[in-house]
Amino acid sequence: MNIEQITQPFLKIFPGDFSNSPLPRATPKVLFATTETAGFEQPELIAFNEALSTEIGLGKFEENDVNFLVGSQLPKNIQTYATAYAGHQFGNWAGQLGDGRAIFAGEIINCEGKKTEIQWKGAGETPYSRRADGRAVLRSSVREYLMSEAMHHLGIPTTRALSLSLTGEDVIRDIMYNGNPQYEKGAVVARTADTFLRFGHFEFLFAQGEHKLLQDLLDFTIDNYFPTIVPSNPCKYKDFFETVCRATADLIVEWLRVGFVHGVMNTDNMSILGLTIDYGPYAMMEEYNLNFTPNTTDLPGRRYAFGRQAQIGQWNLWKLANALHPVINDEKFLENSLRNFGVYFSEANNKMLCKKFGFNEFIKEDELFFSNWQSLMQDLEMDHTLFFNQLEQIKADTDVKDHFSPITYTALNEEKLKKLKDFIDQYQYRLRLNSISKAESLELMRTTNPKFILRNYLLYQCIEEISNGNTAMLLKLTQALEKPYQEIFPEFSVKRPPIYDNIAGCSTLSCSS
Repeated sequence: MNIEQITQPFLKIFPGDFSNSPLPRATPKVLFATTETAGFEQPELIAFNEALSTEIGLGKFEENDVNFLVGSQLPKNIQTYATAYAGHQFGNWAGQLGDGRAIFAGEIINCEGKKTEIQWKGAGETPYSRRADGRAVLRSSVREYLMSEAMHHLGIPTTRALSLSLTGEDVIRDIMYNGNPQYEKGAVVARTADTFLRFGHFEFLFAQGEHKLLQDLLDFTIDNYFPTIVPSNPCKYKDFFETVCRATADLIVEWLRVGFVHGVMNTDNMSILGLTIDYGPYAMMEEYNLNFTPNTTDLPGRRYAFGRQAQIGQWNLWKLANALHPVINDEKFLENSLRNFGVYFSEANNKMLCKKFGFNEFIKEDELFFSNWQSLMQDLEMDHTLFFNQLEQIKADTDVKDHFSPITYTALNEEKLKKLKDFIDQYQYRLRLNSISKAESLELMRTTNPKFILRNYLLYQCIEEISNGNTAMLLKLTQALEKPYQEIFPEFSVKRPPIYDNIAGCSTLSCSS
């Protein structure tokens, strides 16, 4: 790989702490601290994303590159560092946070001039590790490697995974925080993004009263990552905030489209570009439930439940608006932008649902239709993804009970069956109001509704196999996630087997996951 071409403009532009100490500490008035990676002596490559590596300008993998992919034996041009940020966690101000498990290599520019940041997750302790060891375990690393790539191929903005490697170390973790720590295999994910800047970077500077540095960061962000905003425009900071609002709304609509639940929508986990970032206790929703949260840390309040993600996105944007106020200095504008978020989200969400059902446009009656659909899905505990796959195959003579029973997590009694039949009648009536053909309607559905989603029980199986030295399922899942709108492996397009109910690290997850 062309690792000698990695540069570090962030270090040249912003103030930082160059003491190169991993000891946890406060670093006021600076945006980063240099640090050293752990330097693993016996890493083992598990997976390498050659297509991504070529795309971003790193090129093909060579035998010794595994050392770079875990942050070891780095060339002299790379000074590793971690950034400081702050944030609201579960609705509470958490103060200074920062990259506790992430260490930056820098950025690379491909032949088309596109910039990509590269960092390692799990490569060692940083000044922001907060009493933790900066390591990552195999299960969380597999989950991030596969899910970030799955989201990319679903067409959802996300960070991406370059590689997955074992470190050769064992790491102790208490997976459910219940007093039962165990040793697990250590691992590192090398991941990429246009930028890893978060809401929390701006909150950090605002909280410290560093308004000049806050404006400098805004200028840097606009100049480098927002090409549609004219840097000389006096309204550029307002344009920036409105763009972030729309990108956040668009991202959450995409999450709802495929049933993704992030699990930890703290402000420090919100990308300034509207990327899905920091894959922890996430899940692809199986039985439809607006209150579903995969994160045991989020119980019983369910702040980050599936159906609350748009509300939380808006709440997080309020906190970002508060942080940007010293530079934008227009309360009325910020309040209007935040109110408009709800309007924009609602319109975008309705358009998305229309595509899922094969409707060419949204009509007023669809509000009630969508409400009835949500009620049906929750009452019958129907699998979110499989429901739409079955809906595509509905015909006039379809036996509704036989057709939908395999995708429900509860038995279809007479009352529930009647509710389902009534809904299908409503749906077929609504289809007749379309101004497009049946074939065009089906094509709309097939390009919107995935056949394959990366379910937690599949990830659980994969992690178990890799732990035992078998990567066959990893390769199979990688094939499936690269073409999620095709049914490559029919055995993956089934509802969750009951044997995986209530298994730690599968149906129940924590922030350690």
